[in-house]
Amino acid sequence: MLRIDLLESSSVEEHLGVRVDNKLTTNQQQALVAKKANGILGCIKRSVASRSREVLLPLYSALVRPHLQYCVQFWAPQLKKGKELLERVQWRATKMTGGLEHLSHEERLTELGLFSLEKRRLRGDLRNAYKDLKGGCQEDGARLFPVLPSNTTRGNGHKLKHRKFHLNMKNFFTLRVAEH
Repeated sequence: MLRIDLLESSSVEEHLGVRVDNKLTTNQQQALVAKKANGILGCIKRSVASRSREVLLPLYSALVRPHLQYCVQFWAPQLKKGKELLERVQWRATKMTGGLEHLSHEERLTELGLFSLEKRRLRGDLRNAYKDLKGGCQEDGARLFPVLPSNTTRGNGHKLKHRKFHLNMKNFFTLRVAEH
């Protein structure tokens, strides 16, 4: 007997815990991450009586933020809606901290010594690009980030060349980094 196993088609693939749909968007990943992080934040709110920053800040940093940043260089939100979805989790965490309710979100972040998630993503992008260019993967980094010849830049020979893609991938890692 001939047995035929057919592959199932799927509109979403998950690799290393990151979901990507057939249009190469990560909207489902963003929603899943926000749901997990909000769930953990809810558990913290229900189970921890103290609202002091000495208690809540380490819990947020250790239990919630890692979910918001896992593989974020790959699935960084492209649209404002996705960025706000993730930022709302951090907004909720800072709002839980006692004594800061009267401050705006930006003032709460400053008071707690935190950066916005978007700024943390940018810093992570730049750090990873630097590692690729100067670290152990110089050959791969040079292919990912072509550098302009030093005679075309003023003062420094490390200006990255902007590349164009035919796909609608405006927020691809190499494009985000080259802009900055």
